[in-house]
Amino acid sequence: MDAEALEVRQHMARFPPFEALSDELLDAVAASVDTAYFKAGSEIVQLGEPITDLHYIRSGAVDIHRRNGALYNRLGEGDIFGHFSLLRNQRVHFPAKAIEDTLLYFIPEAMFQQLCEADEQFADFVELERPRLQSTVEKQASDASLMTIRVRRLLGSAPVTVEDSATVQEAARRITEENASSVIVLTTPGDNPRRAVTDDRNQQWELLGVITDNDFREHIVAKGLPADTPVRDVVDDRLIYIQSDQTAQEAMLTMLRNNVHHLPVLHRRRIAGMLHLSDIIRVQTNSSLYLGNSIFNQSSVKGLTQLLPDVRATFIRMVQEGASSQVIGTSLSTIGRSFSHRLLELAEQELGPPPVPYCFIALGSMARNEQTIVTDQDNALVLDDSFDPAQHDAYFAAMGKIVSDGLAACGYSYCTGGIMATNAKWRQPLKVWKQYFSDWIGHPDPKHLLHSSIFFDLDSVHGEETFAEQLQDLLAERGAASPLFLAAMARNALNRTPPIGFFRNFVMEKDGKQNNTINAKRRGTAPLVDLIRVHALACASRSQNSFERLNDIAETQLLPDGVGERLRYALEFLSMVRIRHQVINLQQEKEPDNSINPEDISDAERHNLKDAFQVLSDAQKFLRFRYPMP
Repeated sequence: MDAEALEVRQHMARFPPFEALSDELLDAVAASVDTAYFKAGSEIVQLGEPITDLHYIRSGAVDIHRRNGALYNRLGEGDIFGHFSLLRNQRVHFPAKAIEDTLLYFIPEAMFQQLCEADEQFADFVELERPRLQSTVEKQASDASLMTIRVRRLLGSAPVTVEDSATVQEAARRITEENASSVIVLTTPGDNPRRAVTDDRNQQWELLGVITDNDFREHIVAKGLPADTPVRDVVDDRLIYIQSDQTAQEAMLTMLRNNVHHLPVLHRRRIAGMLHLSDIIRVQTNSSLYLGNSIFNQSSVKGLTQLLPDVRATFIRMVQEGASSQVIGTSLSTIGRSFSHRLLELAEQELGPPPVPYCFIALGSMARNEQTIVTDQDNALVLDDSFDPAQHDAYFAAMGKIVSDGLAACGYSYCTGGIMATNAKWRQPLKVWKQYFSDWIGHPDPKHLLHSSIFFDLDSVHGEETFAEQLQDLLAERGAASPLFLAAMARNALNRTPPIGFFRNFVMEKDGKQNNTINAKRRGTAPLVDLIRVHALACASRSQNSFERLNDIAETQLLPDGVGERLRYALEFLSMVRIRHQVINLQQEKEPDNSINPEDISDAERHNLKDAFQVLSDAQKFLRFRYPMP
């Protein structure tokens, strides 16, 4: 391959859908291309004219227009266009114009058709007409399934093994000492190669079978067998095991097919571990339920603070196992609620029973089930209407301090704006909260809009859940019926804009602290959440999670066709970029933050980042149109 074709190949290999092609196909594509240069402002293809090539943008920027002249899309380096027309009648359906000096690669139609026939992923990319961002998000979701997670990633401590001559009492003692639920029984090597295994000392054995807790109960204790019974007499000697590079899905099917909950895991013929059904379940829960159980077992704030490394380890594990932002956000929010709940229980133990009923509510990301590892605490107390400040407030002030200080010790920093139950203003009876919300909706001045953007994402953590539900009902009823409030909230949601310039280049932060970076929360996920909240209020949604709000919005005519799905993909992608960045911070022993340097991520991810920010930009433009000032 000559130097020019090699340079073409290296560039195209960085971008979808070429990045997944085989080396042979990629070589063929690179050898087939022609190049063309277009000055800024020049037409590349015009409506209705013949088209014989797939167009690949090597450098520059291109505007794609609809038949009526409206802007359809703005493309940059690594993007393709013309595939829609090639797949139909080979006439241009979407005119294209260079908006800056642009260098294109032309891939001949014959090669394009060859790629479609030879590579299913390439064909899906161009035939389904899915935006690149959608394809990426859907692939991430698929990659996170049980079908792709290898069994070796689920193994914990070393397996417990005994020789077949050991007594059931010795086996039971080993299981107890190792805090295990099963033991692998080995026997001396024989003439059955299918059972041949080696241990961690390279000693040769045959795999005889497995004895579980259930076997001890049903086949030993229930039958009254003596303690000196050899394990060879009671072991389930069916040859059932799984290789370490098989998937969790395959392991689950093996368990179901054989009605077992334990599987020996081999790495080739070496004993690698023991897989339990709960290990597979943990793939779905990502340990958040197990960590939640640990939280409720702690008897002091000190005990709770010692779980912070476990929280971070759980977060890292979820990301490494390919969990979606919804799974991660829900899991971390559940953990945060568990900390809050346990601290409230400890506060009641210290202070005594509450003098009046109360509901401790979470606000913001915890209420939306969208927390990441970088978060502060936003919370409040809704008290029964019988609350008398003179008699009762000392108790709830002390409770608020215990919880707030405890959360801070557990990694949830104090809210710099004072949105915490330690603030008397946010420690009020239900009737006062209802008045707060009514005033904010009825008089949407800047201060009230700020409060609305914080407090209108709320959920019960502990106590009288109906208090929180009544506030959610009030929002759903009053918000949708208040055009002035919705228009004001829409304008407020435009205060934070995505960091892209006219030519889809990134606009970096210049605040002196994080120069040449992008704050993925402030400039990405937060404004997306803000505009989704406005639409949710308009359709009287009672959901708190942004993805669930999009489901509710989809049942209405608030958004044009396809916009809700694009918002969903953009939010998922931006959330995962932010989350993965925080994992890298933790792995590098840095304090995690939200500041992304685009130069530190791959070319394909930078393109997807621009696509996601463009979705946000378009959605913000529509917001002003959808909710005009009355």
